[in-house]
Amino acid sequence: MKELDVVELDARKITILNAIIQTYLKTGEPVGSRTISKYTDLNLSSATIRNEMSDLEEMGFIIQPHTSAGRIPTDQAYRFYVDRLVAEKTEQVTAMNSLMIAKTSRMEEVLKQVVKLLASNTNYTAMLSAPSYKRNKVKFIQLSRLSARQLLNVVVIDGNIVKNHLIDLAEDISDEQILKLNLLLNTRFNGLTLADINLGLISNVKEEAGIHSAIVNEVLDTIAEVIRAETDENMQIYTSGANNIFRYPELADSESASRLISTLEEKDVLADFMQVAEEQEDDSGIQVYIGDESPVESMKDCSVVTATYELGDGLQGTIGIIGPKRMDYEHVMRSLKTVKAALSDVFGTGDSPQREINTESEGVDQSG
Repeated sequence: MKELDVVELDARKITILNAIIQTYLKTGEPVGSRTISKYTDLNLSSATIRNEMSDLEEMGFIIQPHTSAGRIPTDQAYRFYVDRLVAEKTEQVTAMNSLMIAKTSRMEEVLKQVVKLLASNTNYTAMLSAPSYKRNKVKFIQLSRLSARQLLNVVVIDGNIVKNHLIDLAEDISDEQILKLNLLLNTRFNGLTLADINLGLISNVKEEAGIHSAIVNEVLDTIAEVIRAETDENMQIYTSGANNIFRYPELADSESASRLISTLEEKDVLADFMQVAEEQEDDSGIQVYIGDESPVESMKDCSVVTATYELGDGLQGTIGIIGPKRMDYEHVMRSLKTVKAALSDVFGTGDSPQREINTESEGVDQSG
């Protein structure tokens, strides 16, 4: 296509040409000015449209197959149409990518500021996991015999992620019983997330499995392991305020402090902790671990308070505060609830107006 052709096509001609092409693509019949006048919102008379079509014909974009017929697009018109279509789609994709990059970058900066804010204004150590997708669903479960006392358990979750696990049996199991277990497990667990598999469901399935309930336990452990591993693999953890540990004599012992600070650098350990905290969170939205209740050995001299924040569509992350057992629990819980709500506002569904995360009026001032 010649550059001159592109320059000479003003917005009106482009609209009319697009209307001709799209109408002809649908009907396969020559297109007249009367049809175009109904098709477009230009509010032009048929006479004006005929004049524009005459110009397009002279420029080689449309032709009249025979006298008194409408017009049909030429190869040049199709080329112009396709090139513009590709350019528009490319521009849309580029704009969307830029938006996602900007949003991701902005989220990272906001999360870093949030964790620093919490550490500074509580005088404790703060940790925060970036939101990740928590709706990995079970797709398929298969139990296969390897020997008289051993089964191969295969679990597949969304994304065709596969986990194999060997199950040692305490008793013999027939092929018919294996078939029934496969049917039971797939009927009850397929399509469920880890959060959907509650104690009531587990109890019912184990009851149906009868003497083979131990196999159900093994399968559930495999499901939990593969989903947690997939979640933890890409989990980004932000921490701040490690030095606040030395503010408290009961934590400032060189060996204890060293272990705790080392733990804060072990992202895998923190990711596991965050996952456990999400699963154990009660209806209050806050989980408190005091001393030995902590699943992390180096935190057993501390208290840890966590909260899960949700951004919609299965996106979740966890905020945590680590401090002495004599921490100001009321202040910490109020701070976590405020930040949790603020993150949902800023990065949630987008229906609420965005606002800066300001927790000063609710127990966390930003003077630090």
